[in-house]
Amino acid sequence: MLKQLERLMELGIEAAPVDGMERHVVFARAGYAALVERTREGFGRVGAAGLMTEAGLAMLMWREGKAYFVARGVEQAASEEQVAALRSFSSDLERTLRAC
Repeated sequence: MLKQLERLMELGIEAAPVDGMERHVVFARAGYAALVERTREGFGRVGAAGLMTEAGLAMLMWREGKAYFVARGVEQAASEEQVAALRSFSSDLERTLRAC
């Protein structure tokens, strides 16, 4: 697990502990975040990544071929750059946690 955390830090991904969450940890980079399950062996399932907003984690949704970040009561258009950054974050997180 230490090797995974070191690699995540190299990729600019940080663990962000959340009070009251014992079974999960939040990993974040550049405004994007995902919940990851904690297990006895280290890390388990990786949740879907989204954009952190004042309304909470906004998930990427597609409507009529256009990308949007959607959270409780909030919807904002997602640029191609934002979609690419979210996908990169999600891929880096998943690949690193599965590699070790």
